[in-house]
Amino acid sequence: MRIVQVVTSVSAEASGPSYTVPSLSRALGRAGHDVQLLSVLGPALDSAAGFSHRVFERARWPARLCRSPQLFDALARVALASDVLHSHGLWMLPNVYPGWVRRAPGAPLVISPRGTLSTWALAHSRWRKRAAWALAQGRVVRGATCLHATAEDEYHDLRRLGLRQPVCVIPNGVDIPPELGERVASEGPRTILYLGRLHIKKGIDRLLRAWAALAPSRPDWCVSIVGPDDGGHATELRALARGLGVPRVTFAGPVYGAEKQALYQRAALHVLPSHSENFGMTVAEALASGTPVISTRGTPWSGLEREGCGFWIEHGVEPLTVALSAATAMPRDALAALGARGRAWMRRDYAWDSVGRQMTDVYHWLSRGGAAPASIRLD
Repeated sequence: MRIVQVVTSVSAEASGPSYTVPSLSRALGRAGHDVQLLSVLGPALDSAAGFSHRVFERARWPARLCRSPQLFDALARVALASDVLHSHGLWMLPNVYPGWVRRAPGAPLVISPRGTLSTWALAHSRWRKRAAWALAQGRVVRGATCLHATAEDEYHDLRRLGLRQPVCVIPNGVDIPPELGERVASEGPRTILYLGRLHIKKGIDRLLRAWAALAPSRPDWCVSIVGPDDGGHATELRALARGLGVPRVTFAGPVYGAEKQALYQRAALHVLPSHSENFGMTVAEALASGTPVISTRGTPWSGLEREGCGFWIEHGVEPLTVALSAATAMPRDALAALGARGRAWMRRDYAWDSVGRQMTDVYHWLSRGGAAPASIRLD
């Protein structure tokens, strides 16, 4: 199939789609499809990755919306010769263009909102999003042939908004490290890791407050907060940490590639105390690295409890404090066993080639008909 993927950014500093969309494109390319990825921000990715990638210039105004006449013109050309057009994310003009261009007859438009239509996300910058929805984005989403949700909660978010077209529920994939070395017991404190954007929705303030309550009784543990600042929230978090007087907390900037993998593997525990996530990529990455996880019910990771590889907790500082207390009281080998079960789960259900096959089944069904794949929801 000739598949066109559109995403605003593939820059390393951007959020989850910067990783997941190229990874999906790579998996589809490995399956033999002709895949083009179009974006505005980020470096051009090597075509040896199994797909072609083109980055287009962003116009000076309005820069915030990533307007790109070059992207629009290129998309208008390739859409007429493609079997599938798949757009990722909302609220930027590159997320609107796929609904404005003409497509080849029978070629579906698939939209992956990527968590942008959750209740929490819609409440953030509410009036700007309402205006964007009324002016352009709503019509594009309503006109999509199929929507893609990465978890059950996101599927229900879409239905609550009155969107009635088919929805495929397919999780993001995760790269499984081919080999894991021994977890070396360091002489210093064991690490509770938060890794991701420093954004208000991530609930990192909850982690600092919970750690302030627990730290005096856990002198052999520390907290490491790692990731790029988003909207100046890092300054607020540092000020909160100073105000609380919490010990053994470090802040670091973004890390990528092998360095990120090493951080996951060195950590004894990963925490994502988020208010809202459509997926929560760092949970999958940590588990794939053999690191157990604590995450909130704002994320779709109920399987942490079902698979016996972590804690899925209610929102708030108190539930997080309780979970941290329980996890940090566990012997090293018990925590390691949780991590091993999580890695096995990721390998079984979240490998990218499996995700690519599921998405291909959806593309075929949309363009050719027949029996709906198991991932499709019509209700």
